[in-house]
Amino acid sequence: MLDRAGLLFWHDSTLRPDGSTKMLEGVRDVTALGGVLLRNVFALAAVAALLFLRLRREAVLFALTVASGWAVNSALKGLVGRARPQILPHLTEAGGNSFPSGHSFNSAVVYIAMALAFAALTSRRSVRWTVIVGAMIVSLAIAWSRVWLGVHWPSDVVAGWLGGAGWAFLASALLYRPAKATVDAAEAVSEPDSPDRR
Repeated sequence: MLDRAGLLFWHDSTLRPDGSTKMLEGVRDVTALGGVLLRNVFALAAVAALLFLRLRREAVLFALTVASGWAVNSALKGLVGRARPQILPHLTEAGGNSFPSGHSFNSAVVYIAMALAFAALTSRRSVRWTVIVGAMIVSLAIAWSRVWLGVHWPSDVVAGWLGGAGWAFLASALLYRPAKATVDAAEAVSEPDSPDRR
């Protein structure tokens, strides 16, 4: 009942979406940011930038977070097997199962994990929070666009976004220390003995 009301909220009595043609175009542009192509382009660019900055650990962590998040979302979709809503015309192409929303889950993972990786480069708390909150807003906009376009139930995108954001923060918390310890150990082995240690 709530899902149906949430889906219809953005549409008029004729089931057409609220807003102009330009609005529809803009929402499609927003949803494209969570699509496979653009999402992966941003992810690869982030890995390349981190490697360029010689932050190999952060690059590996980011890549592992994105890849594992994609696997988790795909597994959940297969397990739940929920069909997409059919009470509205779909205003963009969408295939596969509906729950959780892949756009919502994966865009939250990519953009929030990316923000966490780059926010660590500054010691200024205000800058870190601005980057992280900005990523959260972008991924939330992508999630909302899926409901507006009629291709997901609201519960699909809520679960997808919460799952993706949670995965990004959890992976950052769980993977950072083991990776740091591994890198520190490798650096200690590769460095020659200092005069103090002789």
